[in-house]
Amino acid sequence: MEITQFSLEEIKDPTNIIEGKRYEFLLDVEVDEEDELYTEAGIEVRVLVGQKSPEETTILNYFLIDKTDNKYLDFGLEDEEEEMILAFCKEQLASEATE
Repeated sequence: MEITQFSLEEIKDPTNIIEGKRYEFLLDVEVDEEDELYTEAGIEVRVLVGQKSPEETTILNYFLIDKTDNKYLDFGLEDEEEEMILAFCKEQLASEATE
């Protein structure tokens, strides 16, 4: 799995009920043809990330979307894929904080 493009948006909490910050990442990913997630148009991963501090950043939820028809896929990521995505999200948030 390789992340080719991404977008990042902070999710605002006007009530201040949620502790920390929430972000939504939209990741365009390419997967090998042999992978069960493979589609010719590719897939998008919508990732909701919570951050109480830079050290406490976690994936709250994610959704896999087939870019051919924008339908959600009923698959889960493998542990190492989740770890790779979390590391990518942490890196992007750290670079946003320094800008």
